[in-house]
Amino acid sequence: MEENARYVRLVNPIFAWLERPKGQAVTSTITMLELLVQPYKLPDMDRVNKFYALLSTYPHLHWIDPTLEIADSTARLRAEYNLRTPDALQAAAALVCEAAGFISNDAGFKKVAGFEVAILEELVNTKATTPDR
Repeated sequence: MEENARYVRLVNPIFAWLERPKGQAVTSTITMLELLVQPYKLPDMDRVNKFYALLSTYPHLHWIDPTLEIADSTARLRAEYNLRTPDALQAAAALVCEAAGFISNDAGFKKVAGFEVAILEELVNTKATTPDR
């Protein structure tokens, strides 16, 4: 979200795909919580407002509120995979919505069954060591 030079080439196509009519993504409201901590800490209200302006209006991005079903799934994921609550909430939202894939920079999500996981840092490293064709 902050155009990290290391990942921007990987995530820009994802956001471009999300703008297309067939692009669909879900994220838990915990995403906004996690993104806003640092701007509030600074305080940087301009950054807070930019996150809201961009993410709350992004086409085809569906915000998933924690429900009882997601809470139950979160508890099961915490128990089975020893995930922290925020991570388990993210994974539970993806599973309940039947997401096919999950994009993160936390390799801990790879142990969760039910969706494919793309780890940005691994993709950067693969791209760096793979010759161009």
